Amino acid sequence: MAGRGTSVCLTLVSFAVLPFVSADQNITTTTGEMVSLPCRAPNNKIRVIEWRRPDLKPELVLVYRGGRFVVGDQHPSFKNRVDLQERQMKDGNVSLMLKNVTNSDDGTYKCRVFMEEAHSWEHISSITLSVVDPPGQPGGHTEDGSVGLKVGLPVFGLLVVAVAIVF
Repeated sequence: MAGRGTSVCLTLVSFAVLPFVSADQNITTTTGEMVSLPCRAPNNKIRVIEWRRPDLKPELVLVYRGGRFVVGDQHPSFKNRVDLQERQMKDGNVSLMLKNVTNSDDGTYKCRVFMEEAHSWEHISSITLSVVDPPGQPGGHTEDGSVGLKVGLPVFGLLVVAVAIVF
């Protein structure tokens, strides 16, 4: 029993010494929504924040350096749709806000920061985002959601005509 307590204690101490712990998460959202992809780094001297999606070319989703967004190499599908939850990075919060989510936003997002004191890049988190259509709104629906009525009535009409011809 003493051995088990010691191992738990050592584990807790080792996590307490680390400046941050890399987190991997799965998040599901619906199309059209705004979603926050969490990322928390040590709040001491963050020089650069990068969010990437490795399956895209270019893979940059957001770059924040020197109090400004750098959009030169940003993937075009994210222009004007991404922001930081806290531009002041209170408590190390460098979470990504993604607006007007679409199905093409499905993928894995990686957060990393360049730390001034360490002079190195640190991977903070990987978030797998799954985007689904809202309930009752399957793909191919119209703006007013009336796909069933617009398709169903003509089909019903054809069935009535076919039955009338047969009889």
